[in-house]
Amino acid sequence: MVEYLGRISDHLRLPVGSSSHSGLIDSMIGWVHWLMILLFIGWGIYLIIAVTKFRSKSNPKADYNGVQSHVSQYAEIGVIIFEAFLLIGLSLPLWAQLKTSFPPSDEVHEIRVVAQQFAWNIHYPGADGKFGKTNIELVDEVTNPIGLDRNTPNGSDDIVSINQLHLPVNKQVMIHLSSKDVIHSFSLPEMRVKQDVVPGMTIPIYFTPTMTSAEFLNEIKGTQREKKENWKGYEIACAQLCGNSHYKMVGYLTVETDLEYDTWLAEMSEELDDDEDDW
Repeated sequence: MVEYLGRISDHLRLPVGSSSHSGLIDSMIGWVHWLMILLFIGWGIYLIIAVTKFRSKSNPKADYNGVQSHVSQYAEIGVIIFEAFLLIGLSLPLWAQLKTSFPPSDEVHEIRVVAQQFAWNIHYPGADGKFGKTNIELVDEVTNPIGLDRNTPNGSDDIVSINQLHLPVNKQVMIHLSSKDVIHSFSLPEMRVKQDVVPGMTIPIYFTPTMTSAEFLNEIKGTQREKKENWKGYEIACAQLCGNSHYKMVGYLTVETDLEYDTWLAEMSEELDDDEDDW
């Protein structure tokens, strides 16, 4: 019943759901809309009754006794119960599932995302699966935006990209968010992921992509989203006003099959080796 009524979200023109938990989020949004519909209808009926019943023609003299019925009180109690159901019955369990039940580290694909005005710096651990250390003194906005120290034991094979996030499909992903300057907000609408990025903190989020970028582009074919200029697939948006060029802070997420993802990693590693040979 809860899931069935929550499917009203299918008619709200939400972005395509592309993660394992997107259905749960959409169902929650659907239930919130049921509450808004009931409140809209209820207050609309009350307004019509009040305007009709208490117009001057029907009440030439003031009635100092007021309304004696307790219908409004019962309605308010009903709204409180509905809101408590949304908060305690749906929102808190969903929040706990998505924000506090961290998966084992050996079962997730870990990536670091470092936000700055106005770009997303993506840090992959490389073939050894471990992140190299970073040093603020090594930060160079052109050649080393996150200050990666490649002389550390695990840093030589790490991969860094700007505004280009690649993920394998159907694999649980853990993204560690941090910021170099101000508060940003990491938003992947199709994945139903949005998390503020706060300076001085590393905030983990995790989700499982279930639709490759190719499948997503095929899914939206013929819709308004496909007609967007220079549309490239999933977008990484900053959902927090972070400065005068906030509108430019757009990145791109590519979700690929395991083979495609491994091929991309191999290509990036080859480029890294070529850069070292040039030096």
